[in-house]
Amino acid sequence: MHSVTCFITIAISFFAAAPSVLAGKRGLAWPWYNEDTNLDPGKLASDQVTWMYNWETWHPAKTAGLNFIGTQGVLDSSASPITQLKTRAAQQKWNTVFSLNEPDLNGISPTTAANWYIKWINPLNITAAAPAVSSIQKTGQGLDWTANFISACNGNCKFDYINLHWYGSTFAQFRTYVQNAHNRFPNNKLVISEFGVTSPSTRDQKLGFLKQAISFLDSAEYVDLESHVSLNYSLRY
Repeated sequence: MHSVTCFITIAISFFAAAPSVLAGKRGLAWPWYNEDTNLDPGKLASDQVTWMYNWETWHPAKTAGLNFIGTQGVLDSSASPITQLKTRAAQQKWNTVFSLNEPDLNGISPTTAANWYIKWINPLNITAAAPAVSSIQKTGQGLDWTANFISACNGNCKFDYINLHWYGSTFAQFRTYVQNAHNRFPNNKLVISEFGVTSPSTRDQKLGFLKQAISFLDSAEYVDLESHVSLNYSLRY
């Protein structure tokens, strides 16, 4: 436990303090289950770390210094009722919204997602990200799903970002994935709202990956927002 705690402390400190070419891109993927703990995401706010999200549309109690991005991660839920989406966005004064979380893995077709998006996300009239897809490289999933979603939208979905998740083994794999996404969707900026190295990996390997990944994302002009989810999930253990 001590070694895990040390890694989390070092990693978060690096993420929050490492120099950035383009300031303000970094954010916190802050799990909803952190809400009832003494953890305070506001303490990580800086010129580098400026925003957060919690996969939900309800606003966390502690967000001082951070821009909260509401997320309608599923079609509908008791925690984030779709009928309250527009009201919550207005009351909480969102300037950005994230939509479906990995629909390519959750059985939501691009056509269903497009119709849902047009009905519920378009009317918000704020900066928006297309549904966040996994890095699975199977036909119809990952970037394929995004391409099919855009096709199903037929030009009627208002989104500013392509939203990506990635989990894998090496920085080289991560960089290739992000570059491929940019090449495939060159007219849209990217959001990397989840990324991390999967186990088994040592503390040094994770930190090495994090240093390379953050440096790469900070310097990539086509990436507007980035959040390293593994740091925050690790806080649970």
